[in-house]
Amino acid sequence: MRTNRPLLMAILAGTTLASVGCNTSPGKPGPVPEVVRPDQVLDFATLYKANCVACHGTDREPGAAISLTNPVFLAVAGQSNLSNVIANGVPGKLMPAFAQSAGGMLSDQQVDILAKGLVSTWGKPGILDGQNAPPYAAVLHPDTAAGAKAYATYCSRCHGAAGEGNADLKLGSIVQPSYLGLISDQELRNFVIAGAPGMPDWRSDNPGHPMSDDELTGTVAWLGSHRDSTSAAPASTMSASPASQPKPQVSHKATHEAASTKQEPQP
Repeated sequence: MRTNRPLLMAILAGTTLASVGCNTSPGKPGPVPEVVRPDQVLDFATLYKANCVACHGTDREPGAAISLTNPVFLAVAGQSNLSNVIANGVPGKLMPAFAQSAGGMLSDQQVDILAKGLVSTWGKPGILDGQNAPPYAAVLHPDTAAGAKAYATYCSRCHGAAGEGNADLKLGSIVQPSYLGLISDQELRNFVIAGAPGMPDWRSDNPGHPMSDDELTGTVAWLGSHRDSTSAAPASTMSASPASQPKPQVSHKATHEAASTKQEPQP
């Protein structure tokens, strides 16, 4: 019996096409998930955008909370503290816990990727070498009275004699109880140490005379002391808290030069 070769080739071709067609038919699941599971996202940039940008901003657009692109802050905080805060948040304040073990959505691996990524992406090795930087967390007993004097020396030119704010610089009150109720002492300390856009860090407000750890810790204690006494908090010259105030459209240097023309630094 002779084989009809053309017919056999046609049958084989049809079978192959049918097989390929079934494998690529619309609606059939592919070999890998089309959408990555949330706990399988291991890219730092994607994790940062999804979990951090809304509050902490980017290197081009700051947010309301401390900038995580600030190399001074990253150097003082270090990877271990960053990882702990990302994982566990700040109880009673606006920073939530992100680790699954603390009720969040991120795996331990993702928390670790975020902490490492912050340091490797925006950190600057050696930036504080020889600077005698204050520790991330307070270790000294705070002296509120001394803190009031330190505030007058280092902070009052921009934030007002009593912390009431500065309309010219578009800075709101930093002793407003509603604002202090949202921010922790550690976050206040972070801002004093590392600064913010338009605000110097602990070394730069009084050139040649950086804040000592005693002064820094006391300043934070003095600010925090206004939480429980509304009568001690002066009326704000701005309607919103400092975190939500528009940023002054001047440079870091120009901001403090403008302030210094109003009042000479106190000794």
